[in-house]
Amino acid sequence: MEVNTNENNGRVTTTVSIELSDNNNKTTKNDKTEDAASGDDNRPNWSNGVEFLMSCISMSVGLGNIWRFPFTAYENGGGAFLIPYLVVLFLIGKPMYYLEMIMGQFTSKGSVKIWSICPSFLGVGYGQAFGTICIITYYSSLIALTLYYMVVSCQAVLPWTYCREGWQDCVDSMPKEDSLVASNASHKLTSSSELYFTEIVSKEKTQIIDGLGWPDLYLTASLFVSWIVIFFVIRQGVKSSGKAAYFLALFPYVVLVALLARAVTLEGAVDGILFFLKPDWGQLVDLKVWKEAVVQCFFSLAVGVGPIIMFSSYNRFDHPIYRDAMIVTSLDTVTSLLAGVTIFGILGNLAHNLNISDIKEVVQSGTALAFISYPDAIAKFQAVPQLFAVLFFFMLFVLGVGSIVALQSTIVTIVCDQFKSFKYWAVALVTSICGFLLGLVYVTPGGQWILNLVDFYGGTYVIFALAILEIVGIVWIYGLQNFCDDVEFMTHRKVSLYWRLCWSFLTPVMMLVIFIYSMVTTEPLTYKKIEYPEAANAAGWIIFAIGVLQFPLWGFWYIKTNYKDTFCNTFKTSLRFSEAWGPKNPEIRAKWFAYKEALAEERQKKQSSSKLGFFKQKVYNLSNSSN
Repeated sequence: MEVNTNENNGRVTTTVSIELSDNNNKTTKNDKTEDAASGDDNRPNWSNGVEFLMSCISMSVGLGNIWRFPFTAYENGGGAFLIPYLVVLFLIGKPMYYLEMIMGQFTSKGSVKIWSICPSFLGVGYGQAFGTICIITYYSSLIALTLYYMVVSCQAVLPWTYCREGWQDCVDSMPKEDSLVASNASHKLTSSSELYFTEIVSKEKTQIIDGLGWPDLYLTASLFVSWIVIFFVIRQGVKSSGKAAYFLALFPYVVLVALLARAVTLEGAVDGILFFLKPDWGQLVDLKVWKEAVVQCFFSLAVGVGPIIMFSSYNRFDHPIYRDAMIVTSLDTVTSLLAGVTIFGILGNLAHNLNISDIKEVVQSGTALAFISYPDAIAKFQAVPQLFAVLFFFMLFVLGVGSIVALQSTIVTIVCDQFKSFKYWAVALVTSICGFLLGLVYVTPGGQWILNLVDFYGGTYVIFALAILEIVGIVWIYGLQNFCDDVEFMTHRKVSLYWRLCWSFLTPVMMLVIFIYSMVTTEPLTYKKIEYPEAANAAGWIIFAIGVLQFPLWGFWYIKTNYKDTFCNTFKTSLRFSEAWGPKNPEIRAKWFAYKEALAEERQKKQSSSKLGFFKQKVYNLSNSSN
């Protein structure tokens, strides 16, 4: 390999010829580094490593832990869900999280530009960006709900604690003596917290055949304020979001621990917690539960949507990401378990108050769980429940903002990486306006129906399918050994057998099996056990198709625009890393080339000596046999 570095008018160019081993095959590439004077090399870095860690915590520890994990466990047998979730975490979640951190830091590029590692897989990045947009649209509506509840919590009496006139079979969330008599009724009762959400806040429709209705004025205002906050946090990129990350990551734990302390002291809470922790071993053979575990793991850790790659792309090349990856993934799991204990303690108390023996019948699961069960618990606080309600919903608001800041920054980074002349703040403003407009559909009376639909088709299956292609493109096509060499060059630590086994076999195969099973056994989507209209399901499959088809469409586009000689040769070339792959810094890039060449020469010598030893042994055996 030759490494020649020339400097001309501030432009540094390094030309290298290098051999990379991929499944014992040699590939020769001529590579050039990016111009050192280009705008791409002006990419900012985190002020310090703690800002990056706090940003990752605020991204991963969000509404997915407080809202989605409890109701996902609720729908999949309570404690039985913990076992597949922990298995999936170690065999899929942690390997994917660490892999994406590596990709971002190694290349200093966003979730689309990293696909210089395998250009024909460019559509994976764009498809994931589409899935991220789907999540952003409904995630912002959840943040709006938390803001709405925070504001109404400032009233002298919490509005969800008592039943209104005309609410049939309603029981106050703040029980009175006469309500205890009503609890002996033979028919099912509904808490005032649930009716407040469905009748007053969301004005929820029982079906959407006749349309979604118009956006609610108060929820629209909450959505608008939420997007203003999001914009101001991301307007200066990591310079502004990094500073906000300390508060976004740490404050929620103060309120969560206090709520946990209150939840476990409620009457009937023990039954709910035991339901959560007691495993049903029979559920382990149900692949649907494993599918839900993968989806929850992806949603909670933000794997497969781009923020991990985006955040780590602003790191220094030598940042210790292994440590951060282990901290974030472990803390995320602990937070989910704490939230699970808290919510099931509250559900146990709710079942006790409604005189229901089976906790599964307490409340219909779904997005509304966070806005029914949690408020119901707060209603039972004897000392200043208003103050605690404000703090609690502010905590949810902070958690939501921390996660959506990462998602929104991913889209902004993709645009700015593609169009380097665009100002970051301008792109952030335009995308925030678009996010607000798209979010309006979720604050209509039929909004919860659409949220469930988009989450299922756009936020679940699209991300799931493309995550499989992501690890296939990186590990199977670029090559496990090539990738591990890059990791060891950057981190200065050996890649253990655990990571190699997960990346090369366990993670992709498990994901593929679970995905195929979930697609084969897919049933018509329902919301509160009511099936969607055919038109809604058709729209959902269109959303899924748009996301997944990004992969072949962008692959064909790359082949067409880089066509040489024959289709076969062009296709093979599209599966090899391009000139843009590798570290961006010219000095580090040159060292990387030298490192890879040294490894190739060392392996060549070992292979040659191995062949020579085999030949000598063969000659020796033949000579002995002739004697």
